[in-house]
Amino acid sequence: MKGRILSILQEKKGVVSGQKLSSKLGVSRVSIWKHINKLQEFGYDIIATSNGYQLAGSPDALFPWEFPEREAKIQYFSKVTSTMDIARDLARKGSPDFTVVIAECQTEGRGRLKRVWHSSLGGLYFTIILRPQISPVLSPRINFAASLALVRTLRKLFGFDAMVKWPNDVLADGKKVSGMLSEMEAEGDMVTFINIGLGINVNNDAEKKEPGAISIQKITGKQVSRKKLLAEFLDEFESIVNANTLENDIRPAASLWKWLWNCWAPCAKTAKKWPPAICTN
Repeated sequence: MKGRILSILQEKKGVVSGQKLSSKLGVSRVSIWKHINKLQEFGYDIIATSNGYQLAGSPDALFPWEFPEREAKIQYFSKVTSTMDIARDLARKGSPDFTVVIAECQTEGRGRLKRVWHSSLGGLYFTIILRPQISPVLSPRINFAASLALVRTLRKLFGFDAMVKWPNDVLADGKKVSGMLSEMEAEGDMVTFINIGLGINVNNDAEKKEPGAISIQKITGKQVSRKKLLAEFLDEFESIVNANTLENDIRPAASLWKWLWNCWAPCAKTAKKWPPAICTN
């Protein structure tokens, strides 16, 4: 309901009466008023007048209703230990393919090898539950697809030369913009689920706690919409996964892999085999 109210207010751009909202949505004016109050609490600048309501501004919000086509599969939390923990529990309980767990901050965010991932406000922290029909030995290509999707998204939206540092980091100017973690469970010779967790330094002060990190805001010099970034990434990732028929082919489309290789961190390009060895520079 909140998403539908916001959609109407955004479309009209002016004052919309409570009666019109009530009639269009099929609920009472009291119900509309309660939803408006809650949206105001969530940070939406909605002006209430005697003639109705007007949307004056929206926060950089990641609530499910901000992603209408994906709303049913988005789980949003203000604070969690780790989105990976929540996603693992949801996956074991049967959550569908491409469920996305989002958190504003994590108290126990982690990267590979149990390293700490600092998850302060302003960053983008989420885990995607995937259920590809593949054997466990082929699961690493899901990570490759996620890396490819993120690099393409960052280049498209912000224009800087994002690079992949094997196996799970994305760099800009040699500094970490994003890290990725994956977990898998299988039954017999088939994957049950693969969870891909990403932490992206967006508007947070990434360098404060990790000298080798940098945020997109620092690179671009301006505040960045996390909602737009997440929406673009999810669309890009899903299209790559679907386009490469992961259940049938061990190699993604050659043209996409060639593109990713050109975006690989320079030290990895000296590798003699694919995938390249871990970059230690």
